[in-house]
Amino acid sequence: MADNKQTKRAPVVRKSMSFPFQTSVACWIDLLGYGSMIANANFNPLHPNSKLALKRLRAFHEIVARHSARTFPTLVMNDGAVAYRDLSFRGSSVTYDFLARAWSLFQSIQTKDHGDGFPGPRLVLASGFRMRGRRAGMDRTNRQFQSVLKRFEDGKIGAEQAITEAGAIRQSFDIVPQLQANFAFTKAYVAETSGKAGRLGGSNFFVEMNLFDSPDPDWITFGPAISWSFPSLNLATTFSPVNSIGAPRYAQHGPKGIRDGLQVAQ
Repeated sequence: MADNKQTKRAPVVRKSMSFPFQTSVACWIDLLGYGSMIANANFNPLHPNSKLALKRLRAFHEIVARHSARTFPTLVMNDGAVAYRDLSFRGSSVTYDFLARAWSLFQSIQTKDHGDGFPGPRLVLASGFRMRGRRAGMDRTNRQFQSVLKRFEDGKIGAEQAITEAGAIRQSFDIVPQLQANFAFTKAYVAETSGKAGRLGGSNFFVEMNLFDSPDPDWITFGPAISWSFPSLNLATTFSPVNSIGAPRYAQHGPKGIRDGLQVAQ
């Protein structure tokens, strides 16, 4: 008897198509042992251990700031930081650029932290979809803003002073739209915080392997692959620790062995 079932094919996704979501990458980096340092100081900001922890924290912030760029924006939250970027459907050079910048950030923090006698950072880089969004923007009902606007309209202050005062107004609410409903960030954060229990222990750089076509491109070396899962959130993927990343020669569209945004999405 003939089988009348038709084989379902994956929908064709063209690079010119537009979606309400982006294919994104994000990495979360965290200072190992920082919480223990604060706890050992009994959360007393005047304790000598707190001063040492604060010095470590400031060094971490300074390094993250130096590595931040338009194509590698970051958001720091105490002893952790996230970097994020949307991938390109036109080539894998964006994927490689983000990976290389994240590796450089990790190495700089690890070198400084180990040199100061601390355990170092751990970084997890993952991919995923994110929903499009927009920044909250200036609250035009804010009293300070209304005061600046009225004094400018009345000719009591000039444009330069108005811009300076408006720029100094502190927002009571704001968001980073690229990090809202960003499931690359979710995966990277949950994986990093799972730590040793999730088989992602130590001061290492872990990357999600679905960013690559081949398991071992000639410009990057990995440690053993790790099957990672977080059942309560239905998350499961494969990470590998990165041992080295080189600067490959590649064509306009990107280096060999790493995927563009369309390939990662599919």
